[in-house]
Amino acid sequence: MGNSLLITISASYNLNFLIYIQNIYLNQNQSEKECKYPFFPSKIAFNEEFELNYKDLWDEIAERISISKPQSNDMRIFYEEKDLFYQRLFVIDLENLKKYAEIYKSFQVWWESIAGQLSVERSIDNNVQEIYNQLAISLMKSEIEPQKTLNISLVYEECLLAKTEVSSYFAVLAIRDFILDYKKLVPKLQGCFY
Repeated sequence: MGNSLLITISASYNLNFLIYIQNIYLNQNQSEKECKYPFFPSKIAFNEEFELNYKDLWDEIAERISISKPQSNDMRIFYEEKDLFYQRLFVIDLENLKKYAEIYKSFQVWWESIAGQLSVERSIDNNVQEIYNQLAISLMKSEIEPQKTLNISLVYEECLLAKTEVSSYFAVLAIRDFILDYKKLVPKLQGCFY
């Protein structure tokens, strides 16, 4: 049995936007020393069921981008369904709509700059080859023959409000997983092949 492992890694617009919104939400109730990127100085009125709605939206979007053509599904959702985030996570009123538009545009400008998506994807370059090699060896030792490409959706920071468990040939991983927790990564990724 030879190595037939194929992996694609891309940084998701939507999942990273959800992390961005998560951090704004969490920052509203934390000290400045605990704040995460981005810091949004205005108070936002989030939906009363924010955390539950967030988890459901995360699961829904992760599932949608995990199936067929993850990158094109991801971009389509971000541009064509941008109100989905507002309607599910924010209190619906004119002031919040304006603040949401600022958040959306702020994320978009950052994400489409060199400091955004490209930097997130390049941040793991040093570790990817080693993790690939270890995973390929582990799969061969376990006599697991990959049936399709493993798609990894990369996020800039951990998702704290929803689970990012691996599923069939799909995983959502934070930069931290590749840099600080890389020793746990191979066994975690092997779970994608069962």
